[in-house]
Amino acid sequence: MQWNSKVRRAAAVGSSLLAAVVLAACSTNSAPTGSASADAGAGKPEGSIYCGEKCQAQLQLAAAPSSISCSVGVSWNSASHPYGAKHTQQIPKYAAQFFPGMKVTVADAQGDGGKQSGQVDDMIAQKINVLVVSPADAAGLSDAVQRAEAAGIKVIAADRNVETEVSTYIGSDNVEAGKVAGQALVKALNNQGTVVELAGSLGASPTIDRGKGFREALASSGVKIIATQTANYDHAQGLKVMEDFLQRFGKGQINAVFAHNDQMSFGAIQAIEEAGRADEIKVFGIDGESGALKDIQAGTYTATVGYPAVVQETVLAAAKLCAGESIDKRIVLDSTLIDKSNVDRYLSNPPQ
Repeated sequence: MQWNSKVRRAAAVGSSLLAAVVLAACSTNSAPTGSASADAGAGKPEGSIYCGEKCQAQLQLAAAPSSISCSVGVSWNSASHPYGAKHTQQIPKYAAQFFPGMKVTVADAQGDGGKQSGQVDDMIAQKINVLVVSPADAAGLSDAVQRAEAAGIKVIAADRNVETEVSTYIGSDNVEAGKVAGQALVKALNNQGTVVELAGSLGASPTIDRGKGFREALASSGVKIIATQTANYDHAQGLKVMEDFLQRFGKGQINAVFAHNDQMSFGAIQAIEEAGRADEIKVFGIDGESGALKDIQAGTYTATVGYPAVVQETVLAAAKLCAGESIDKRIVLDSTLIDKSNVDRYLSNPPQ
């Protein structure tokens, strides 16, 4: 991510627009290019390397993959950011690779809770067997999910939870991720200093939980949050919010930044570099994108907490439900602090 200012600014806006254009519509499993995951081989279907021993056991499929025949609907909160784009593209591809009898329909909610509720209702009308949701609004989608369950549809909450009962919720522990980031920040500041926070989308469960965990880590320290503002998990918005913070707080008044994802961290890093204040502000985030790991290696990003993609795990859970197999209510993937000391270990297979 060592770009000059003009190129970084253009990329920040352009990447968001491109993803929105490409993935705005509803699509089926037409197998886009790119691998489902860096470690997804051609052998048997299984969880990623970030799905530990317990996670792998929870997703063990008794039925033969060739016997799986069902319809799965996926409604993702937004495909305008890389994490969402990866899932909307690669869930149908991974399903097609290992479960040819599984028909997958994908819809992008574009961050609109009302639109997502409508998408779920459309999928109910299509009589799908399994619904996968990553909600734009954890509370707002609950009624639609309840309607799906009343219609006999099994529901998987992937990445983000929804505020109602589901068959299973798959993803890392967002509270833990926020706590790990907070503990690393406190240690880096020697237990004393100031931090500004770039929060995710309002109402989204990761935003709530990452903020909660971060505050738990800071509670007994001398590090204080001096400002918080949402930047909606977006690079360009992260840039703008950080520019505002830098104008509001002069040199020496901000010691660190905590962003709820790497994309906002990239925007913050760009603003800090353009302001000539990189030597005074450390940046911490969550996700573990490949670009983030490269920035950590280069020394421009202090640390990120891995929040693994759940492509393989979501498809495996859907297969189990299609086969009528039982599944645990909560499946947790590993959260790992990645910094200068261990980044080389993860560069070839980043969490995202």
